[in-house]
Amino acid sequence: MEEKELELFKELLNTQLEELLNRAGYTVAGMREEIDSCADLTDRASFEIDRTSMLRIRDRESKLIKKIKKALERIDDGIFGICERCGEEISIKRLEARPVTTLCIECKTKEEKFEKVIGI
Repeated sequence: MEEKELELFKELLNTQLEELLNRAGYTVAGMREEIDSCADLTDRASFEIDRTSMLRIRDRESKLIKKIKKALERIDDGIFGICERCGEEISIKRLEARPVTTLCIECKTKEEKFEKVIGI
């Protein structure tokens, strides 16, 4: 992969990371404020449902943050865009669609078929 392409992916990943971290901070601050404003039991129950949903989303985003950080490490280590299973280059189109990926499309397809067979 060319240095110019690596820089573009690094910039994209850093932007995504910054956005996710900003959202996480906003969520924590917002939850502290809102819980005090729920006096009615029905309102509180509704708030708890919304909060649980929000926490699930933030949990997924937390996992994505870890993947982004690992992708940035792979860029620094010079192994970004190389499939960790077969060692072949991951296509630019695949990396554009999912820059945190560690598997080429062929290896990912095999993994998904295997998971389907064993019921994961």
